[in-house]
Amino acid sequence: MKIAIGNDHAGTDYKLAIVGLLKSMDIEVSNYGTDGTDAVDYADFIHPVAKEVATGEADWGIIICGSGNGAAMTANKHQEIRAALCWNKEIVSLAREHNNANILSLPARFIAIPQALEMVRTFLNTPFEGGRHQRRIDKIPCY
Repeated sequence: MKIAIGNDHAGTDYKLAIVGLLKSMDIEVSNYGTDGTDAVDYADFIHPVAKEVATGEADWGIIICGSGNGAAMTANKHQEIRAALCWNKEIVSLAREHNNANILSLPARFIAIPQALEMVRTFLNTPFEGGRHQRRIDKIPCY
């Protein structure tokens, strides 16, 4: 399995913790995020994650910014992406089960690192239910 990860300055500590978790699980990581705390533009670090997931080079993506909104909005500009902004593991479960989210967007300023790690575990371990949910997902792309 391969996960692409990207973050802005608000998500650096979260990204480092998540990369550690993923590597401990023997998951390959493509790291597109900043490693610093100087202000950067999130889009510069999110587009490469979305591209890698959309093309199938990565199985899933994780993106992190202060609110999670800018990161999710950026990723969702890519046709094959279903980035879900999540703030607890229950929302993560539903995003995977019902929406087949392929990118998890985390709001660094609103969750704690241990919570983020639990959300990542949930994201990786929750299967898509398919069925009626697939029919709905098929209707997402623009006409």
